[in-house]
Parts: sequence; structure tokens; C-alpha cells
Amino acid sequence: MRQLVVLGTASQVPTRTRNHNGYLLRWDGEGLLFDPGEGTQRQMIHAGVSANMITRICLTHVHGDHCFGLPGVLSRMALDAVPHPVHLHFPSSGADVVRALVSVSTPGVDLGLHPHGEGGPVADGLEVRPLKHRIETYGYRLVEPDGRTLLPERLQAAGISGPDTGRLQRQGNLAGVRLDDVSAARPGQRFAFVMDTAPCPGAEELADGVDLLVAESTFADDDAGLAGQYRHLTAGQAGEMAAHAGARTLVLTHFSARYGGDATLLSAQARASAGTAAVIAAEDLQRIGFPRRRRWSQGAALQHGPVTASMPNPSFSQVSHGGHS
Repeated sequence: MRQLVVLGTASQVPTRTRNHNGYLLRWDGEGLLFDPGEGTQRQMIHAGVSANMITRICLTHVHGDHCFGLPGVLSRMALDAVPHPVHLHFPSSGADVVRALVSVSTPGVDLGLHPHGEGGPVADGLEVRPLKHRIETYGYRLVEPDGRTLLPERLQAAGISGPDTGRLQRQGNLAGVRLDDVSAARPGQRFAFVMDTAPCPGAEELADGVDLLVAESTFADDDAGLAGQYRHLTAGQAGEMAAHAGARTLVLTHFSARYGGDATLLSAQARASAGTAAVIAAEDLQRIGFPRRRRWSQGAALQHGPVTASMPNPSFSQVSHGGHS
């Protein structure tokens, strides 16, 4: 299961229809909770998200709409006696804020604190890059290693079947048949989370070639002056980032309350500059599936399947590194 569960989509203040930030990425057996703003615990109930699903919490920065939901989430995890360790990643300059938020939570969670002060890997497959906001801010990128897709017709021609198929995959060579001879390259899936930033190299690096890009779209293009002042993206800038990066699907979020609950204008502006990327204006409690995995077809073309979005029904290895928001 790889799916993004949107818990909240508002920026500085919540609205009648949009809660503060909160995003759960379900990635196989892991659950990464990004930027839990105020009210995230309640949104989890509405979205059918169990506290047991969360294995890792990732904060881009310590502005309140991106972290004030942390005590409630941790308290719920303690109440539910979550048995597994939980890893919390955050910018090192926000350590005092994070420790204060953690201190008011109910004890009982096996919580590891992992501050980072520069770009690079923070866990197996998970890395960060610095963004350009008014305080220290980092975006996150999750990468699955590239693999191989077995081609049945080539396996048959080579006389490989049954248990020998597994042996070939493990060993890379069997009875003179190489794995490369009977398979094709399969790009790993990629996810990026880019929040609260002006356009910058870090955002571009995070978005490069991803299957699913979650990006803030705080302001409409007509309010580019405000976006520059507060170091946020406009909808058009988010679309341009997706286009330049070759992202397959762009999920817009973190909408200013000045546009009410309607993101139609913002999604239209992003779509106009997003190139071939599919554009989704996120709604609270929405579930967004990853685009189908790129698959090999004869002629060496990589084929793409559609992205899915719907409203919900009611192992990483540890690596430790020591106004508008």
C-alpha cells in the first residue's frame, strides 16, 4: 500500500472546510506523518488513520501550523500503546520547540529525536534538502531503489522457471543466464514533500523526477508580491517546479484562507504551468494513490498509469543526526 492521506490543507489559520496541515504517507509497512498541525489527532479519526500506522514523523520547520498537533498525536500514540519505535525528524534549530512539544505529551512512546542541520540522508531512503523560508526549513524526499522487472517471454526462452527464477534473482547469474538478459530496468518510486518555501535549488532537487510531489500553493499568481514577502510559492510557481522537475503528479496544498475553501483558481494556475504533470488540489480527508509503477514494454518505452484520488471511508533503518507560516 502506497498512498497519501491528506489530514489538513490550510496554511496559517484553519477554515470551516480546511484543517491545519497534516499528511500521512503510507509506504508499504511504514507510515510517515508530515507536519502535524493543530487538530491532526481529530483529523486522523475522521480519515480512519490509526496511531499504530505512524512509524516516523517529519517536520519541515517549527511554525505552529506545521507542528502544534504533535503533542496530541504523541498522546494518542501513548494511549493506544503503540508498540514500535517512532522516529521524529526536525531542523536542529527547532530543537527547543520540539522538546517543549514532546514534554507535554503523555509518556509511553518509544520516541527517537533526530535533528538535522544540513541536507542529506536522515534514514534509509529518506533525505532532506534546505528550503528558503523565514526560519530554518527542510523538505523531504523518499526514494525506492531501482530494481528489475522480469520478462516472462525471455525467462521461457532461457528455460528458467519455478524455483530457478528466485535463484537467478538472488544470484544474478544461473547456468550462464544473466539476470540482465531476462529482465528490464524498473525505476524505483519517488516522493517529495516541499512546504513553506520560495523557489530555490533545494526545492528543485527534492522534486526531481518524483512520481508524487506534494507542494505548498499558498498564494495565487496575482499575489506574487505577498508570496515573495513571506517566502512562499504561488500556484504557478508550484506548477513550474513540477514541470521542470519532470514530476508525474503534483498535489497542491497549504492554501491561504484568503481564497476561502475553493482552490479552483489555484489549481487552474498550477495546471497552466505544470507541463505533463497531473495536478490535484488537495482536500481534507482525501486519499491520493501513487501513479502506477512505471512498467517496461517492448520497444523499451516506460509506460505510466493514472493517479487515483478518492475520499476515505470512515523499515527504514535508523540514522541519527545530531505572520504566514
